[in-house]
Amino acid sequence: MTIADRWLLPDGMDEVLPPQASRMEELRRALLDLYYVWGYDQVMPPPVEFLDSLLTGTGTDLDLQTFKLTDQLTGRMMGASADVTPQVARMDAHSLKRQGPVRLCYCANVLRAKADQHQGGRSPVQVGVELFGHAGLEADSEILRLALASLTAAGAREIHLALGHIGIFRSLVEAAGLDGDREALIFDALALKSPGQLAARVSEHVADPALADMFLALGELHGDASILDEARERLAGAPVSVTAALDQLEALSQAVLAHFDASLYFDLAELRGYQYHTGMMFAAYVPGYGHALAKGGRYDDTGRAFGRARPATGFSMDLKQLASLAAASPAPSSIWAPSTDDESLQTAIDALRRQGERVIQALPGQRTEPAEHDCDRRLEFIDGRWQPTALTRETSA
Repeated sequence: MTIADRWLLPDGMDEVLPPQASRMEELRRALLDLYYVWGYDQVMPPPVEFLDSLLTGTGTDLDLQTFKLTDQLTGRMMGASADVTPQVARMDAHSLKRQGPVRLCYCANVLRAKADQHQGGRSPVQVGVELFGHAGLEADSEILRLALASLTAAGAREIHLALGHIGIFRSLVEAAGLDGDREALIFDALALKSPGQLAARVSEHVADPALADMFLALGELHGDASILDEARERLAGAPVSVTAALDQLEALSQAVLAHFDASLYFDLAELRGYQYHTGMMFAAYVPGYGHALAKGGRYDDTGRAFGRARPATGFSMDLKQLASLAAASPAPSSIWAPSTDDESLQTAIDALRRQGERVIQALPGQRTEPAEHDCDRRLEFIDGRWQPTALTRETSA
């Protein structure tokens, strides 16, 4: 191994340097404060858990993303958290056991076995909220509005919101009596957005002509709000649960537009997260990014494995990506202090720091100049006391 190789990071792993690290921390505080005033309590899940709880109700996607290791104390398999949502669901169901609606928020590092095609690298800083214990539209509306408020707080100015509802496809599958294998074949065709493949598989596996037409319609039902009216026509003979899902999407879109100037897009064939989503789903996009910056939806009953099935809805984001939305913050205003054992200087430095000033004191033998440390002032002994003065070319020498 060469010396250069020792500094290489694994593919998909990245480090955060100044000033981006400061921007991330500033945004983390702003978002957690935002969630606090909306009534959300912060939790801090562990970085590693036993697999049988970490992967409960999440399907194979998260399993493939999870780094696995053996607990040397028990011999049981553990996993590094690749998604905080299942952990927060466990905390609601097992650790907190509160009655009624419970609002929780978090900001935690996660680790993924491979880069997420939608959210960049393998080590995101996941920030988000979860609302448990309420199955009504009001909870979904709150989550949607809070997601948009989060993006706005991060600096997004043009938000495109894509809405879907997993219940529409599930209802058609149930009405058609499809088993798991046939369901998977049609699911794959819809996910690939392949009309030809979808038509072939529907023709082969869906006997009812009316239901077959509805499956084919799903692949075409995407666009602006007019799609909901078209969907009501083309899915008129579907189970009542389909009509209810369309009504929910319309109500949610109206709730969003009442509070935010967002561009809405509907896709009734969007099946991302199909294995755990149970209702409304959404993804929020911002120009310049080829993937969603916020995504979420309803995922009821995830806590069932912990003995407490609860309605649940929420969203998550990657703090690293959010921090890149806003323009870079100006360099910090800092004060340079000389290296000396003068007690009066230390007293002056302590007083400035208590006032919130950033004071950088030189160390003995240090050769770098104040400007190299983003200092715009320096402490000088004037009229019998140490005072900050503007840093000029002359004083920086």
